[in-house]
This record gives sequence, C-alpha cells and structure tokens, in this order.
Amino acid sequence: MRKSEEAVNRCKTISMVQKILGGKYKIELLWYIGKCDVRRFGQLRRQIGEITESSLAKQLKELETDGFLIRHDFCENPPRVEYTLSDLGKSFLSVLDHMKSWGDEFL
Repeated sequence: MRKSEEAVNRCKTISMVQKILGGKYKIELLWYIGKCDVRRFGQLRRQIGEITESSLAKQLKELETDGFLIRHDFCENPPRVEYTLSDLGKSFLSVLDHMKSWGDEFL
C-alpha cells in the first residue's frame, strides 16, 4: 500500500484526539482538575512535580483553547486563577475513568 493510501485509512477521530490531548501532562491535568479537586496553578505544579512553570502554563492554555478547561481569573492581588472542566472536559471524565481502570489492571 502506498503512503497516500495509508493516510486515507487512518482514523481521523483518533488522530484528532491524540493531537489535542497529546501533550505530556494534559491527561494528567484533566484528571487532577476533574477528579482530585486540584484547581490552582501552584497546586497542579506541586501535584505533578517535574513540570516546569512554562510547560504547565502552555498546556493549561492549550486545554482552555481546545475547550476542555475554563479559566477563572479572580482579579485579586496577589493574582488568583482557578481552572475547572468545561462541559467538554466533564464529558471526558468517563474516558479517564476507563483509562485508570485499565492501567490499574494491566500496568
């Protein structure tokens, strides 16, 4: 099969999901925000540990842009920002539950 034929046979939906959620920490961020009630930037950074501030900010921004997160800026001093799942993000929680169950059983 030629390369162009292989590209036609790819599952576009899976490719899109991978592109959107393919960041190193995105799935983990959705899990902590949706399941563990970890919502603030500093909390998320401490929870993950090895993530840099710039990487965390970039991935949160991408998740917000892609419609999975809602950013709440409280306009306070010092600044306070919290993240919650959008309806789209909430709809992904069942997928995360299945992923965790599969990982608990097989990994």
